[in-house]
Amino acid sequence: MNLKKLREAEDIFLHRYPGGFDNEEMQQIAKKHNVGKLVDHAANVLARKQFSNQARVLDDIVKIVSRSSMVSMFEKPRFRDFVNGLGRDDRAFLAAAFKRLLHGKQERGFTDIVDVLSEGKLAKWSLVTICSLYYHPNEEVFVKPTTTKNVIRQFELDHLVYHPRPTWDFYQGYRTAIETMKAHVHPSLSPNNAAFTGFLMMTTSVDR
Repeated sequence: MNLKKLREAEDIFLHRYPGGFDNEEMQQIAKKHNVGKLVDHAANVLARKQFSNQARVLDDIVKIVSRSSMVSMFEKPRFRDFVNGLGRDDRAFLAAAFKRLLHGKQERGFTDIVDVLSEGKLAKWSLVTICSLYYHPNEEVFVKPTTTKNVIRQFELDHLVYHPRPTWDFYQGYRTAIETMKAHVHPSLSPNNAAFTGFLMMTTSVDR
């Protein structure tokens, strides 16, 4: 990791937005993404006990994806239609996979979700990681392809090799890198991981 570039990005961001994400302008931007409301909603509808009703929990997962500003508007209806079109056994398998991802054996849950979504050509990083972010906002990360590739490039995370198909190994490595980067900047830049990756997105571009 290039710590000098990270510190430069921090200085630029805090110069423009004193107070980081407590800055009034950033607060207005944050409201548009409704992260806090979706975090509260996910804490309720994706709690372990809710998975006793597989049909309802999948409906709630579809609603979370649909309401997220971080998921592409093109992926939302495709995801909804795919999940709604699954047979009973596949729906049960997908619900169990999300339960493992959020409450149990993460790696198996992650891999199972990728396998199911692959059947509909929907094994996208955004769809695989969004629920984890909302349910564990300070531990898990949302992998947005363009931002992730820019972060790897600009901050020289040479141990990470991005691929379009989600893999647990990459996710683990990226999550660890994000935690390491957070430890080197002011806490006002990371009230949650969505905000921190938002900071990274705003300070990286293909032109820099």
